[in-house]
Amino acid sequence: MIGLRGVAKRFDSVRREGGVEALHDLSFTVAEKEFVSLLGPSGCGKSTALRIAAGLLAPDAGHVDYPGGRPEIGFVFQEPTLMPWADALTNARLPLDLKQVPRDEARSRAANALARVGLKGFERAYPRELSGGMKMRVSIARALAARPQLLLLDEPFAALDEITRNALGDDLLRLWREDGLTVLFVTHSVSESSYLSQRVLVMTPRPGRIAADIALPPARDSRLSPATIEAQRAISDALNGAMAT
Repeated sequence: MIGLRGVAKRFDSVRREGGVEALHDLSFTVAEKEFVSLLGPSGCGKSTALRIAAGLLAPDAGHVDYPGGRPEIGFVFQEPTLMPWADALTNARLPLDLKQVPRDEARSRAANALARVGLKGFERAYPRELSGGMKMRVSIARALAARPQLLLLDEPFAALDEITRNALGDDLLRLWREDGLTVLFVTHSVSESSYLSQRVLVMTPRPGRIAADIALPPARDSRLSPATIEAQRAISDALNGAMAT
């Protein structure tokens, strides 16, 4: 569904002559309906790569391919980025309003998306009335309301407690399966990537590029299954190798 080919990105910096090289010769593909995690140390360019994939940033070199045409894209940021003056339904409806979807249809789709992430009955709640996990559920509902084919998530669970993070991870897997989504998920958690993903792309420290492309076995039906633990070992070994380069 999407491919990054030889992507490079450099940012200006007042502290470093020539700026900071975030990405260098970054190449990977994600197939339709695949769940792929982009894993690497802080500062390796994971978020930059995701923004380039979404079209929010332009690469300095290389390009982004959409072999079947540009898909409908949903983006979930690390912070929920909700409008504090708007209720959950209005926040979830935002991408539909921007596309000028008829109001009744937009409300129905937003309400349905909120129900699917466990927030039925909270449509009129404001962000200040919601927990961190509930705010992130609204953010995911906002992305789902647009009916994306490609869902991009930038460390959406990083600031949440373990119980909430696990619950949201399970919900994300359910939504991926139900909707036939293609998912590119940025994380710095080995355990999270080993459970959620079909493939894990391990990045080097800055400038980021792909050091390992790990296909995971399908029989990972729990976070503590032998297959999941074995996947964690493989990913950790690859990450340690990438850090040593």
